[in-house]
Amino acid sequence: MSGIRLFLIGDDWSGTGPANVTKAYREHLPKNTLYLEERIKVKRAIELALKMKKADCAFFSGHSRQNILGMKLAAMRGIPSIYLMHGCVEFENILNKVPNDKMADDEREMMKAADLILGVSRQFETWLKDHYPKYKNKIMHLTNGIDWDSLKVDDSEEEREDFSIISVGGGMPRKRIVNICKAIELLRKSGISGIKLTVAGADGADTEEINGFEFVENVGLVDSVELFKLYKKSKVFVQNSIFETFGLAPVEALLSGCDVLLSKECGVLSSLGGIKDTDVINDHEDIGEIASKLREIMLKGNNSRILSCTDKEHTSWENRSKELMAIAEKMVKQKKSSRGQH
Repeated sequence: MSGIRLFLIGDDWSGTGPANVTKAYREHLPKNTLYLEERIKVKRAIELALKMKKADCAFFSGHSRQNILGMKLAAMRGIPSIYLMHGCVEFENILNKVPNDKMADDEREMMKAADLILGVSRQFETWLKDHYPKYKNKIMHLTNGIDWDSLKVDDSEEEREDFSIISVGGGMPRKRIVNICKAIELLRKSGISGIKLTVAGADGADTEEINGFEFVENVGLVDSVELFKLYKKSKVFVQNSIFETFGLAPVEALLSGCDVLLSKECGVLSSLGGIKDTDVINDHEDIGEIASKLREIMLKGNNSRILSCTDKEHTSWENRSKELMAIAEKMVKQKKSSRGQH
């Protein structure tokens, strides 16, 4: 068992992607780990202050005003703060054409206050260092785990359609689904006339343009059961995001039998084995590249290669939690030695 006591702080109940990550850590970290139990803000603030006194290291999952308070309390106690960044709200809100200065300010304040910033994938670590160079010496990554058992899918066979493509993200501009549409249009003109695209997800700034392509079926927001049914009918899952810190959709699609084509920005590539250049879109704006790689994957496939080469044990939450504890122990030692030198 670890010799230090970690305090895990963050939303683990709302069902969002970041909340599910926090919940997974909660289920796999050592039994002596401290957590917040209160849901009412004022009571949570009191609980935060009381439990911080018992902790050796504070681990903040996601950004919030309360987490800023937590970092200040940790600093007062002289214990290290680790900030797990699931995404970058400042950048994502601008990309999706919904800028929010308040959220951006909170996020920057947490980055400044943290002793260590962890991106949720190797790709995101690189991106953070490029975009926030003044913090590059305290940025690392701890790739999200994958709960392979819970992702086991229904074995019932849907009839898979040879030229059916699926993409998730709706009309969100950062998903660049419009460029997938343009690539498919290119393939249809070259003779693959039966190819069609299913788009799932909420409407956004690009929805109208996406719906303008005759081969698109936009199903909007669907629940996970319906989404898995769509995966099982589809040949290829394409994610052409210009920014994707992690995201489980490609794993869900693989486990449903889809082949996958992912932009190089997709953080989940950190967890997948057997990846070749033909599986990765190097330029999300290059319609020709997307089209040629899509054609190759439709002909040759990559599902069994990727799944058989992916190390499920290494990518498990149990393993990630051990990595987190090793990082936390190192931070505690560094903090103690730096205090001893002053």
